[in-house]
Amino acid sequence: MGKQPEFDEIYRLYAADLYRYLLRLTGDSALAEDILQDTMLKAFTGIDKFRGDCSMKTWLCTLARNLWRDHLKKAENRNLPLEESWGIADGSDLESQMADKAQAMAIHRLLHRLDEPYKEIFSLRIFAELSFREIGEVFGKTENWARVSFFRAKKKLIEMMEQEDSK
Repeated sequence: MGKQPEFDEIYRLYAADLYRYLLRLTGDSALAEDILQDTMLKAFTGIDKFRGDCSMKTWLCTLARNLWRDHLKKAENRNLPLEESWGIADGSDLESQMADKAQAMAIHRLLHRLDEPYKEIFSLRIFAELSFREIGEVFGKTENWARVSFFRAKKKLIEMMEQEDSK
């Protein structure tokens, strides 16, 4: 009984951010919801494994990312076609561009074309709103690595957007 109130609070605080992060990774609202529920179940049953050396949000994003990767591996093993992922571009103020739905869809398509880890780093920073330190922790890298990788991802997206605009 001691876990339930704590877990309700964890769910209330982090579920929406995790869902947005998973939606960007999967491109499928039903799949994002399924992985969110699996993530929360895994967190609930494994809360004693949370060591506290990163934030709860970072730990949950790591669980979600690992479950997403497991899903991809299973899908590849079954030779199931995977849906196109999400894209993002343009440089100076990506957040404001997300407000425009048409622009958001174009950005979403471009984000999906980014190589890993850039796509995931960008999603963690923009959609899950993790700090560079937290992103570094998710990948087992430094804060500086996360910062440099994010700006490389952003630069690649800007270049992709410029190429799309010139077509």
